Amino acid sequence: MIERIKGTDPLIVLIVLAVIVAIIFPARGSFADAFQVATNVAIALLFYLYGARLSTREALAGLTHWKLHLTILAFTFVVYPLIALALRPVLTPFISEELYRGIVFLALVPSTVQSSVAFTSIARGNIAGAIVAASASSLVGVLATPLLVLLLMSTGDGITIDSSVFLDIALLLLLPFVLGQLTRRWTKDIAASKATKIVDRGSITMVVYSAFSAGMVAGIWSQVSVGEIIFLCVFSAALVAAMLWLTRFAATRLGFNRADTIAIEFCGSKKSLATGLPMATVIFGASSLGLLILPLMIYHQIQLMMCSWLAARYGRQDA
Repeated sequence: MIERIKGTDPLIVLIVLAVIVAIIFPARGSFADAFQVATNVAIALLFYLYGARLSTREALAGLTHWKLHLTILAFTFVVYPLIALALRPVLTPFISEELYRGIVFLALVPSTVQSSVAFTSIARGNIAGAIVAASASSLVGVLATPLLVLLLMSTGDGITIDSSVFLDIALLLLLPFVLGQLTRRWTKDIAASKATKIVDRGSITMVVYSAFSAGMVAGIWSQVSVGEIIFLCVFSAALVAAMLWLTRFAATRLGFNRADTIAIEFCGSKKSLATGLPMATVIFGASSLGLLILPLMIYHQIQLMMCSWLAARYGRQDA
């Protein structure tokens, strides 16, 4: 048990602690406003480090494998949203409309970067392809995610999204990334160190605390039941398993080799908490997140556990 506790992902621990602190000491009034500003600064710093870490030469070279990247982007921004929309009649009898909208938002966010690359490496897949594909997913998501939210979620269901969100996301996420690329010569060593992981975990923890605090102040957490949380866990596990199978099946049919198939499987089936939560904060506002982020948080943890097991299995098979 001690070894299992030691092996727990620190991000999971931080998220749980953030939720507990938000329940006991939720951010209110001027402190909540100041904390939101600090959260935005942390998010901007994170995407600056992302930009400084990614080699421009590797990115440009990797872009030549366009078939791999288009396949992953199609799963991330086309297949996922279609599945979420198609499952509405199946899901809404078991969960509230607010949680269903959270599942739709989950389907619209980009793929992960760190874990997708890490799992591809463990499984001995195309690491360079995974790096470029996952990074491209985050960049495309800066425009694609708010656009899809505007098209699919701004439908009179209590969510109103202004087109100015594109400018907000560009300033908070895209501009720092571009600045990171421009100053990479001087900051790449810092970005390649543990600093990026620390800022990554820290910004996610801050977003979770801010969102759950807003939920506590508004009293909306009384609207979710234990049964709904259990249902979300089971649904997330089923969705991860289905997407892992579907990405592998499609990659095989399209003629990709083993290394590319692994990259497609791990990049095309993942959803990013690190990118999704900052985007949700900008699009909806921290005070309006409510239960929208709960499906993404649950899905993120389950995908890490399932993909970790699968990557290790692939690695043993290759060895």
